[in-house]
Amino acid sequence: MTVALQWIIAITAILAPTLHLLSDVLEWNSGGFSHMQLLINYVGFLPIPFLLFGLYAYQRPQIGWDGLIGSVLYGIAFIYFAHTTLIAIEGSISNYEMLLGKLGGVYTFHGGLMVVGGTMFGIASLRAKVLWQGAVSLFMVGIILNFGVALLPLPDILQILGSSVRNLGLIAMGVSIIRKSVVLPQSLT
Repeated sequence: MTVALQWIIAITAILAPTLHLLSDVLEWNSGGFSHMQLLINYVGFLPIPFLLFGLYAYQRPQIGWDGLIGSVLYGIAFIYFAHTTLIAIEGSISNYEMLLGKLGGVYTFHGGLMVVGGTMFGIASLRAKVLWQGAVSLFMVGIILNFGVALLPLPDILQILGSSVRNLGLIAMGVSIIRKSVVLPQSLT
């Protein structure tokens, strides 16, 4: 893999989750959706499928087939989630509960794909030991929080917290790729 491609993956791993994180902060701060927040969310979601596949490719060959399958499942979920953002914009849906009420089981199914795919990708990444393990662990904690919110009657703020932790993990993965690709002069190492 070329250094240029590594940088593209790393920058995407920093920017896309940062936009999603900003969207979550705006949603939490205003107590619901806004047009600008949803646009930011959409732009943040668009590269996620490619990002996960890029993170998989960066870790090859150590990551294995389960990492590939996990990245594809996670990507499929985010293709759908980007679509749901457009539904919220078009329908002037004002909050997560209304969106979930409108989409029901299909949304829940894709949330399950995200959890299963993210878990497979995370476990494979931990095993591969290519990316910074702390970053992968943060990503996994976010997945676990989202899974817990889906199963248990927990406050919705934990959904945003889970997304935020997941995003911080992805951002840290991008930073770890940059740190590995920077060649320091011998006197600084």
